[in-house]
Amino acid sequence: MNKFREDIQAGLAKDPSVLSGVELFFTSPGLHAVWGHRVAHRLWKLKRRILARMLSNWVRFVTGIEIHPGATIGRRFVIDHGMGVVIGETAVIGDDVLIYHGVTLGGKENIRAKRHPTVGNNVMIGAESIVLGNITIGNNVQIGAGSVITKDVPSDSVLVGGRLRKL
Repeated sequence: MNKFREDIQAGLAKDPSVLSGVELFFTSPGLHAVWGHRVAHRLWKLKRRILARMLSNWVRFVTGIEIHPGATIGRRFVIDHGMGVVIGETAVIGDDVLIYHGVTLGGKENIRAKRHPTVGNNVMIGAESIVLGNITIGNNVQIGAGSVITKDVPSDSVLVGGRLRKL
């Protein structure tokens, strides 16, 4: 129950358009996708893969957000305006991460190994950004909208328009 409250508090903190926890609870597809993923991920870990995939497909149908049940997601993860978000099977997402609509955390190779990004803590990924491959996005990183990232991004950085800046 604590994680649910944390999720609602994180959503309220990161989305100024939402006025209450009740509103967020009933109207946030990002929140619903995260909660659905938590259940699907547990099923995945219990080797109930078909059931996990069925649940994740249903959540995708309802929310427009696709999170593979094998992906590992930290605490207080917020998806704002989530339509079109895709998170691959071997993606790892840290705590206090905020992503916007159209973000893809995808793979570049067709192999059975770690092939999706690892995203650190306290990261913001702007709308329509694409992060591909087994790369690492460090802690405290901000990625501007429309970025395409195929190489590691160091901690405490801002990436805008293809240019990397240290904070």
